Amino acid sequence: MRRVFVYEFLSGGGPVADTDAHRSELLAMGRAMRDAITADLLRSEDYAVSVATCEAAAQVPDPARIVVPHHHESAFDFVTRQADAHQLVWVVAPETDGLLAQFQRRIDPARWLGCAGSAIELASAKRHTLLALARIGIATPLDFEHAPEITRWVVKPDDGAGALSTRLHTSLEAALEDWSQHSRTGPMTIEPWVEGHPLSLSLLCGAGHTELLSINRQRLAIDAQGLLSFHGVEINAVPIAGAQGVALAALASRLGNGISGLRGFVGIDLVWHAQRGPVVIEINPRATSAYVGLSQVLGRNLASEVIAIHDRAALHGHG
Repeated sequence: MRRVFVYEFLSGGGPVADTDAHRSELLAMGRAMRDAITADLLRSEDYAVSVATCEAAAQVPDPARIVVPHHHESAFDFVTRQADAHQLVWVVAPETDGLLAQFQRRIDPARWLGCAGSAIELASAKRHTLLALARIGIATPLDFEHAPEITRWVVKPDDGAGALSTRLHTSLEAALEDWSQHSRTGPMTIEPWVEGHPLSLSLLCGAGHTELLSINRQRLAIDAQGLLSFHGVEINAVPIAGAQGVALAALASRLGNGISGLRGFVGIDLVWHAQRGPVVIEINPRATSAYVGLSQVLGRNLASEVIAIHDRAALHGHG
């Protein structure tokens, strides 16, 4: 049996700089992703699975083995140590502050289950991602920067994940002031707010092939102060066989071919605009909350398929 280490940043003990209520919500999301990946691996019976836990998320699917960091051991040192003791490593961490990229750099590519460093680095910078997408002909909010119908603007961390610290403004002046103020503490980006239906795509990416697994409906909320919040997804909400599905499958293929280094499970956030169709907001180069329950819905074992993609890439010398 191959030894696999599963590490999700929050349930593995990573810190969250946020309110207690929000921390609990994020921890629950992280734990759900961790447990879904672990359950898939255990179902295949080909893997001995170790799972990183913190005290608040100590229960893991049986018979996975629990591992915890040493006292005062950093998250990076902990994951590196566990990587040395396992044949495969699956890390789920936010792009914020370069976290996912730092984990990837610490781990031998022969063990790393996920996107290549180049794809993670690109996706960790939202504006650079949009510019790269524009170069391969994919619509993004940048296409709307001079559109007369734009009445709202969004300011968010350029390396953010989810909807954390994301605020909507009804004037460009207010958005620029917000951007200027918050840019003092970290990289921020400002872009037009594209009206439409918020969706996400779950992709399975391998060398030369990108499969659209599901089209998911995102649940977003905006409060009176314009703060955006994420409240989960409805997985497989839009039929892939329908007209939207055909268009989104073509988009997924173009994106997979045009952005190098995407591998394994990848999420795409987008808005379906009434006139323009799909407008891509960002790439998530890792498992997302849409992974939870997706294997059961599709009648597949996505974790095993991610490992099969990794094995094929290693066999053909793609790292």
